[in-house]
Amino acid sequence: MGACVRDAAVLCLQVSTSGGSRKAPTEAKLKVAINGFGRIGRNFLRCWHGRGDSSPLEVIAINDTGGVKQASHLLKYDSTLGIFDADVKPVGDNAISVDGKVIKVVSDRNPSNLPWGEMGIDLVIEGTGVFVDRAGAGKHLEAGAKKVLITAPGKGDIPTYVCGVNADLYTHADTIISNASCTTNCLAPFVKVLDQKFGTCPSPLSLKSPLNQLL
Repeated sequence: MGACVRDAAVLCLQVSTSGGSRKAPTEAKLKVAINGFGRIGRNFLRCWHGRGDSSPLEVIAINDTGGVKQASHLLKYDSTLGIFDADVKPVGDNAISVDGKVIKVVSDRNPSNLPWGEMGIDLVIEGTGVFVDRAGAGKHLEAGAKKVLITAPGKGDIPTYVCGVNADLYTHADTIISNASCTTNCLAPFVKVLDQKFGTCPSPLSLKSPLNQLL
């Protein structure tokens, strides 16, 4: 899970810099919204926060149905990652503060209703695991977002990119992309090296996941 979130963040950098050099610190950052503040959504925010001012991304909104108190508590106290080394607290009824950075929290199960256009959202991190096809993820585009990154295997003709494997094939014309699954992010870089060195053939894979508390 951690590798998947880390690579999603790296892929976001690819999205933000495609077609040109990385933006200078004085230029406007890519405005990001997180849809779904569960395991992946919260891990992504932690990863983004850890990059500090060097990140070309700016998380400005979260869509979550649990409310700001639950969102801030689960971000701060994580049963898997431990206590988040940041000052996290609710701000009124519609925002949370992370080390003084205020992030708006909205709540709507239908992505088409989200205020992405009003907020100028450049990229949505689709972390619910629900909107994984073009019709579902496309609702974010209908709401005004410019691009969508699905943090799960996409369905249909949605292109999939894995950092270290094929992320260099990303083009700015892609408006909806997938970062694949945790398993794929763990396996694909390893298999790529084997294939380049020795060649590979179709093989079975056994996946063993540990029991853990996802909250």
